[in-house]
Amino acid sequence: MSKVNKVVLAYSGGLDTSVILKWLQDEYQCEVVTFTADLGQGEEVEPARAKAQAMGVKEIYIDDLREEFARDFIFPMFRANTIYEGEYLLGTSIARPLIAKRLIEIANETNADAISHGATGKGNDQVRFELGAYALKPDVKVIAPWREWDLMSREKLLNYAEKNNISIDRGGKKSPYSMDANLLHISYEGLVLEDPWTEPEADMWRWTVSPEEAPDTATYIELTFEKGDVVAIDGVAKSPATVMEELNKIAGANGVGRVDIVENRYVGMKARGCYETPAGTVILKAHRAIESITLDREAAHLKDEMMPRYASLIYNGYWWSPEREMLQAAIDKSQEHVSGVVRLKLYKGNVIVVGRKSDESLFDESIATFEDDAGAYDQKDASGFIKLNALRLRTAAKRKAK
Repeated sequence: MSKVNKVVLAYSGGLDTSVILKWLQDEYQCEVVTFTADLGQGEEVEPARAKAQAMGVKEIYIDDLREEFARDFIFPMFRANTIYEGEYLLGTSIARPLIAKRLIEIANETNADAISHGATGKGNDQVRFELGAYALKPDVKVIAPWREWDLMSREKLLNYAEKNNISIDRGGKKSPYSMDANLLHISYEGLVLEDPWTEPEADMWRWTVSPEEAPDTATYIELTFEKGDVVAIDGVAKSPATVMEELNKIAGANGVGRVDIVENRYVGMKARGCYETPAGTVILKAHRAIESITLDREAAHLKDEMMPRYASLIYNGYWWSPEREMLQAAIDKSQEHVSGVVRLKLYKGNVIVVGRKSDESLFDESIATFEDDAGAYDQKDASGFIKLNALRLRTAAKRKAK
């Protein structure tokens, strides 16, 4: 075990990271700096300060990163209409590069020579945190306790906490699931969800009402886009984080955003998870709608071809890679004219586009009309177009007939 003088720990104040804090102090005989991020998870982060102080931590960082998260990570991702394996909107994945970035910034500020996280050796997050850290600080040492210690169960963690006088709240009703939450989503894993045949319990969901219990009257909203990003709701300008917060409430109240999926983890296993992503579900639908009238056909199709690769890069932890940055440059270029307003109807879990308009629109009613177009489009031109495109097919058919 190489000597570590100071380590920056991604710290939530919960059981796992509280045990990790003490374990680092004992096993590495080092000073620990804690970093707690407010990413819009909906829970107080300040209590982490008192817990860290009680364990002798002198340098404590508690950062409100909500605007940076929405502006520099969520919004750029949604410009690409990003979705992993057809259903997952990457709520956990997209938060990890920001946490890794801040861990490295704090390590530099405090002259720490290591960082640490609470991700297990079975999941994707260990990869995401560490690829990000190495991309930003190549020589940083990463300590991943779950790959080093023998505390491989919740009971062992609780016993360790009790033995070392670590304050852990065992009272009150706690969710039995492994959960992650931020502005974009809340996720659930574990227990009954480990059987992909078992339906999630009704009381598991926190952000959305069930579609059956959603209002019987539809909710209409209008989203204003500028260069691919939502900048206003119902004509009222909003910051990126406020857009996410308000859409989560509006869409969640209408039962929008639930998914139950089995995904392919980067480490090789399949895992079942349930997600609530109300705002993201609405933005994805609306963004495709505004692109449908403002984006050139071939540019739109090329974006769709690039998107699965882009989604995999984010899912697998390559946000800070040169290939992701190259794709982002192309995606952002495509958004130069993606501005306008989309009107949506939210009803019992559904997001329905009912209108779209833009000063940058490529939709030409005089050409597309089924009525008399006054010569705007000469239908006779289609004959030559079809014959030219059919030439190779006809040639192949003749060969086959011989």
